Amino acid sequence: MIPAHPPGRSPVLAVAAIVLAALAAGCSGGGGGEGGRAAAPGPSDWVEGATTESVARTLHVEIPSTATGAVAAHRRGFQDDGLILSFVLPAEAVDSFLTQLKPEQPLRLREQPFAAEATPATPFARLGLPEPDSLPKVREGQVCAPCKGDLNWLKVAVAQIDERSSRVYLRGVD
Repeated sequence: MIPAHPPGRSPVLAVAAIVLAALAAGCSGGGGGEGGRAAAPGPSDWVEGATTESVARTLHVEIPSTATGAVAAHRRGFQDDGLILSFVLPAEAVDSFLTQLKPEQPLRLREQPFAAEATPATPFARLGLPEPDSLPKVREGQVCAPCKGDLNWLKVAVAQIDERSSRVYLRGVD
């Protein structure tokens, strides 16, 4: 009678199968966290005590004296930090503020809101505001990339509130 497997090979194949299974299990995990899932950013990622002045300084932006309702947040990241700043300007002050920023190209007008997008790393919802991407008729564009100092990039969006005022949204990565 001929054996089903040549003698001496069964233990070698069993060990090889176990080693391959262990390697596959070790490589199939995610980016950390429980259950192999990447840990979601938590409340501790937001810098307590960040002020509109400190965020504006890091973004190299001067908040106009005519601005109202200024709010800001700073989120600590693994490699880079995210910074958001928003305020309301009278309609007549918007263009002069944008000129001070010296955008790389003229801002473009986006007529329609973007379809549902993923939540940004630094959501304006943190400040109780809608995302500029969810609003219609928004002027937006890149201000700088790279920027002065440690700032990697800065983007601006302007959403008209009414005929008298607009909300300015600034988002940067440091």
